[in-house]
Amino acid sequence: MLDAALAATNGRLLVADELRRRDALLGSIIAIGKAASAMLEGALDVVQDVRALLITKDGHVAPALRDRAGVEIIEAGHPMPDARSLHAGRRLLEFMHAAPSDRPLLFLFSGGASSLVEALPEGVSLDGWRRVNAWLLGSGLDIHAMNAVRKRLSCIKGGRLLEPLDGRRAVVLMMSDVPGDDPASIGSGPLSPCVNVPLPENLPDWLRVLLDAAPPMPAVADPRWAGVTSRILASNATALDAAVRAAFCLGVPVHRPTAFVQGDAREAGERLARQLIDGPPGIYLWGGETTVTLPGHPGRGGRNQHLALGAALALEGHPGITLLAAGTDGTDGPTEEAGACVDGGTAAAMRAAGIDPEDALRRADSGTALGAVDALIRTGPTGTNVMDGVLALVESS
Repeated sequence: MLDAALAATNGRLLVADELRRRDALLGSIIAIGKAASAMLEGALDVVQDVRALLITKDGHVAPALRDRAGVEIIEAGHPMPDARSLHAGRRLLEFMHAAPSDRPLLFLFSGGASSLVEALPEGVSLDGWRRVNAWLLGSGLDIHAMNAVRKRLSCIKGGRLLEPLDGRRAVVLMMSDVPGDDPASIGSGPLSPCVNVPLPENLPDWLRVLLDAAPPMPAVADPRWAGVTSRILASNATALDAAVRAAFCLGVPVHRPTAFVQGDAREAGERLARQLIDGPPGIYLWGGETTVTLPGHPGRGGRNQHLALGAALALEGHPGITLLAAGTDGTDGPTEEAGACVDGGTAAAMRAAGIDPEDALRRADSGTALGAVDALIRTGPTGTNVMDGVLALVESS
């Protein structure tokens, strides 16, 4: 089922299919995000003899692209930005300026772009920007609230690439990693008209001071938006639909609750576990994206691992139930794992290994606890990024 979900949202295939349908003459290509490498491969399968700029996460570059003529590659920091992210921002603007003006530019955006590339307002340093991102990642805010802050503190997010586009036409193809699939939130919307979203309440004073330095975003009614054509190629629903089709082929009942999995990761894990305990046998599938409020000195893990450990505690003593939580991009938080797979015996196995699962949750150290009992899942880069999936099996008693 996970394989089916990943295949249905493969960036290479989706971009190639879209460009073959368009049959349009395109100029230079800019691909940014965790799925950017696969998306760029798809574009180059169709569009020949063009220059391309690829900005992606460390370890996410397809080997075939490294030696491809005309492709410039920048690997930058994620989920925490670094100096390479600022270099990527400078190269992005230079690349756009040098692109031919007689053909549309092709932009390929996927999640992760908010960290991977940036151009900061005057007076905002790299250290200040990293402080903002560290605060956001541990705040427990959802992706829309985080991106509302990121868009304010940028010279390229929030539609601000419209200015360096300088009247050129652009085609924007996206993979959605945000609830609601709002283009203005994907990668913080560098080429999407953005309505001024209210900032979250209770922002620290030092952050509000930084936000005052940001330039204005282009108006939604700016006539230059007429030259930008955008399309979302895949979303979390695309992945879930494919997983459901694969599950039906197994000949067991399939349950797809409509509720989107969001909010605190531990609470979500406990909530899903209770549904499984009380529910009929079969396969269950959910999609979504949770949050984790980090303690002062967090351990190792990510939101899917945190959710899985919360579920493992709630499932303790209930045999015949297995739950898998994973990020579709193959990375869960600042780890090499995609997520974890747990059952009613996972928590007891941790205690037998000398690990207190409750304490691991309090310290946001779910990855260490799950790794000790071989419950972690590692897929490597998947070529997609459409939020997270939770798959579960309730066996017949």
